[in-house]
Amino acid sequence: MQPSVLRVSVVLCTLVLSAIATALGGSSRSRTVTPLSLISLVVPTNARALGTTEEAVRGIAAIISSHLGLGVPDHLTVHIYGGRLAFEQGLIRDGRVSPLLAAEMSDFAIGVVTRGQVLLYDRPRDRSDREWLRLIAHELTHVAQIQLAGGEGRGEQWLAEGMAEWVAYSTLERLGLDSMGRRRMAATSGLHLHATRLESGLDLEARGTPRGFTDWHTREGALGTYQLAFLMTDYLIEQRGFDRMKAYFASFRNSTDRRGNFDRAFGETILDFEADVLAYLRALSAL
Repeated sequence: MQPSVLRVSVVLCTLVLSAIATALGGSSRSRTVTPLSLISLVVPTNARALGTTEEAVRGIAAIISSHLGLGVPDHLTVHIYGGRLAFEQGLIRDGRVSPLLAAEMSDFAIGVVTRGQVLLYDRPRDRSDREWLRLIAHELTHVAQIQLAGGEGRGEQWLAEGMAEWVAYSTLERLGLDSMGRRRMAATSGLHLHATRLESGLDLEARGTPRGFTDWHTREGALGTYQLAFLMTDYLIEQRGFDRMKAYFASFRNSTDRRGNFDRAFGETILDFEADVLAYLRALSAL
């Protein structure tokens, strides 16, 4: 989810906000701030090498840059919040999000990217937990999209989220924690949640804005909507290739024309793609 750092050694510092901790019932870990250098990255051999947040971010950044060609900034600051209220306050303080939007986002989001920062809502878990690593990979993909596009909030939102899921699943597969095949099967099994939508149309033009996508998954459920975005992106990558995906986001450096950039990058309009992918999804749901 995306609304709209001096070469230094990696530093880890933890700041406890007493007011938020009290509101959370005495939580001892409200906010952790980790400034990271993403220079001289080393691709991890397995998930056991990613036991800390620092190791996970650097290792996953190495995977997506080395194996998928996605650029990451030289420096990144990662904020981790130990509760929903801490996350909401962090969106306001660190992400410069309005209080109204922060309250709304904290109800469903577990990660937010702003330029040079990743804000994550964390629950107690093993740092090598598969879903924690998936979340980091998802949000680092948004960081890479910002790098490509030269700014935040550019490109179709359903495609930005679907690509982030696709990259996250590819990363887990490289770490030996999951497989793209299993994720495709899980997403396909959820298509029944969108039976009406598959018959009436996806209205991708409306889902292309951050507000349109948020309204979509608020109404129809986050899990099913993100799975659908993944399936559509997976289909587009299969048909056109991942390099076209990168070129699409990079095109926003020169033009903010959403429809034109999609057409030029993928060789078809958004409306034509919607017709193609609807036929594909209907066929999948009938299996």
